[in-house]
Amino acid sequence: MDIARTPSTPDGNPQLADAAPEPKEPPLIRREDYRPFPWLVPEIALDFDLGLEATKVTATLTVARNARADTSQVIRLNGDGLQPLSVAVDGELVNDWTMDGGDLMLPLPGEAHEVAIVTEIDPSANSQLMGLYASNGMLCTQCEAEGFRRITFFPDRPDVLSIYRVRMEGPKAQFPILLSNGNKIAEGEGEGGRHWAEWHDPWPKPSYLFALVAGDLVARSDSFTTMSGREVALNVWVRAEDLPRTGHAMESLKKSMKWDEEVFGREYDLDLFNIVAVGDFNMGAMENKGLNVFNTKYVLADPETATDGDFDAIEGVIAHEYFHNWSGNRVTCRDWFQLSLKEGFTVLRDQLFSQDMQGEAVKRIEDVRVLRSVQFPEDSGPLAHPIRPDSFREISNFYTATIYNKGAEVIRMMRTMAGPAAFRQGTDLYFERHDGEAATCEDFVRAMEDGAGLDLTKFRLWYSQAGTPKVSADLSHEGEVATLTLRQQVPPTPGQPAKHPMPVPLKLALFDRETGTHRGEQLVMLDGAEKTIAFEGFAQPPVLSINRSFSAPVSIERHVPREDLVFLAARDDDAFARSEAMQELVVGHLVAAAGEGLDENERSEGRAAIREALTAILVDPGLDDLMRGELMVLPGETYLAEQMLIADPGRIHAERESLKAWLAGELGRELRDIHARASSVPYSLDRAARGARKVKTLALSLLAAGDPERTADLAAGQYDAADNMTDRQGALMVLAGFPSAARTDRLIDFYRRYRENPLVIDKWFSLQAMSLHPDAIEHVKALRQHEDFTLRNPNRVRALYMAFAGNPHAFHAASGEGYRMIADMILELDPINSQTAARFVSPLGRWRRMEPGRAALMRGELERIAAATGLSRDTREQVTRSLG
Repeated sequence: MDIARTPSTPDGNPQLADAAPEPKEPPLIRREDYRPFPWLVPEIALDFDLGLEATKVTATLTVARNARADTSQVIRLNGDGLQPLSVAVDGELVNDWTMDGGDLMLPLPGEAHEVAIVTEIDPSANSQLMGLYASNGMLCTQCEAEGFRRITFFPDRPDVLSIYRVRMEGPKAQFPILLSNGNKIAEGEGEGGRHWAEWHDPWPKPSYLFALVAGDLVARSDSFTTMSGREVALNVWVRAEDLPRTGHAMESLKKSMKWDEEVFGREYDLDLFNIVAVGDFNMGAMENKGLNVFNTKYVLADPETATDGDFDAIEGVIAHEYFHNWSGNRVTCRDWFQLSLKEGFTVLRDQLFSQDMQGEAVKRIEDVRVLRSVQFPEDSGPLAHPIRPDSFREISNFYTATIYNKGAEVIRMMRTMAGPAAFRQGTDLYFERHDGEAATCEDFVRAMEDGAGLDLTKFRLWYSQAGTPKVSADLSHEGEVATLTLRQQVPPTPGQPAKHPMPVPLKLALFDRETGTHRGEQLVMLDGAEKTIAFEGFAQPPVLSINRSFSAPVSIERHVPREDLVFLAARDDDAFARSEAMQELVVGHLVAAAGEGLDENERSEGRAAIREALTAILVDPGLDDLMRGELMVLPGETYLAEQMLIADPGRIHAERESLKAWLAGELGRELRDIHARASSVPYSLDRAARGARKVKTLALSLLAAGDPERTADLAAGQYDAADNMTDRQGALMVLAGFPSAARTDRLIDFYRRYRENPLVIDKWFSLQAMSLHPDAIEHVKALRQHEDFTLRNPNRVRALYMAFAGNPHAFHAASGEGYRMIADMILELDPINSQTAARFVSPLGRWRRMEPGRAALMRGELERIAAATGLSRDTREQVTRSLG
């Protein structure tokens, strides 16, 4: 399942509603308390009589005692808001069952039984978008993590693996397409304009991977021949009007299938692979076996409506969900504590795929930027947790950047230590050992030890300890010896006040400052609290390039001369390290300026160094524009705040904008030259054209800070001349920050041009919510009342409010109005879609890092949310933990 590129409980359904009483705090579930389920369910047959307002579900379970579990005379079948219409055991109706909360408790005296349960649900009332729900006249499901229990009673846990047979019947005119997991084995016509289809999935799977889709859909169809010569039918199902925008998704799927065979040796295992695009979806996509359900955002694209970033995201998410067929489906999780087993590993796989498709250097920088902007703050805040948690109350709250992105980095470190070939041996062994099983993170680590020849005894700490390690690097020089001293400290996190040092693999190189060359990259293991390494043969002090390619997810603290950072920003041959030096140069200057402040001489020297480094980047003929664009990106205000013990967002914003304006004045000619050169490059999806579009808008955004009036004309011209969404959106992003007629005219034009396209109108909402316009808060208030805004569509909510929460200039308004807006929205959204609401708590949870005035306002809004009656368990847990 993909969330990072975004999940659910009361909805008005008589069977699925949570009524007004305050929900009890859910019990604390501990990893150490895991016990195998007492009953096996080798087969399940599901029969659906479909309707938007009433769907009857008959579930027939074949159950047998589990010899590896403690004996129980009762089977617990999880349910959420369901009431059984009938229960039968071995063909006889029974009434000796009881309810325990939402669960059905059924006595079973024998060794094996057949259990049949009939339920009825109302998909149209399911605003939580978990279980079976209606979306624009179609039916679809989302079952991860615990949505299957909203469809029927079942042991809804990932270690109960079953072979599924599914029969669906409904009105053909309303539901002409009937899809489920696996292969379609039969279909036919019924009476009264009805029809039916039967599906069989031969591979045992947990209930969270069940899927059903019924609706009026059309498909882009193709095929793929696997490495063993089997032909697989491929379909991307969408509404008819969206079919022309599915070509990129199909090509991404075929590339993913081929790449997974070549790089990981994984071949697809069914005759059919279906993707369905759904407009109402909590997450990015879901890897249901053979029937991936996607948010339309990650399927639909053409140059007129999708940016280059959208094309990349579609390719990456399609790959992520396809790769889950092995890392998540064929080998699944024993329990939800092992979530990073499938998600961290699969994120790494999709990152490596995207590196091969898009270029390693730029992709690595982008992935690290996401990690630092989302996961690092999570790791240093009240919601910090290890990638394999010890306990949880609401599993939905653990679909986090730590599980996904840090989990990927932990496995990437194993790959770095082993090398690609040995890493492949380890993954091959993992798949061989655990195919068809529900495995654990420990199973993966053991396979890497045995297959890749690694000793990961100490490395296991990465699974159990939260927090981002801080590594100080001090380089001294005497005679012809350079001495590097590394020290590690893992900061305390909630529930883990004292930490052990963790193994940290650091790639490094020492540059000769005269020749600009080095003797080769080395991998150094910091396997304790401190390590000293001597390097001989340096007549002059070398320049240290460290954590190259971001070989470890740590924070490097080093005290190096400013001229060394300028040197690395201009000359380092590792793309990430070069970008890092540029970022470090700017971060050091802005943090000092926004913190204790700089005198005029310090400010002048700092700016001059940044100008020197940026000039070298702008004119370097050896850089392609995609990489040049990465090096032009200034650190964001949220990231800058994370580098300070106590942050004042107002000062950070003022200093960053002041630096941008100064750079625009100093480098205006170079920036305008880049814009003009890039504007002459015709549209295509090749690397050069994508790079040109990237630097064009980055140049525009820098120029906007220095000469707003002239830049507004330039941006308006870019908007008017645009023949693609990347250029049009980039121009509108800059214009949205100007209080000018050009802004108003282009926003109106954009809306009129795309008003029938929900995904593009999402962009229209976001561009205004994240703008630097002085009235951004008032604009968001007005957009909340817009006829196209709805709280019932997660994409639209995120487009407006997540964009606003990610706009430090407006969100952190000194009045606290931005905080109130987010809190009001959480309280309004929570009864409709609690999982989406809960995800908005985190921005308010950073109050401890803010200056006292803002901190008090943020904490006050959290306390107001906490005091609300009827708050969902999802949101309440996030608020409680954020308050501490």
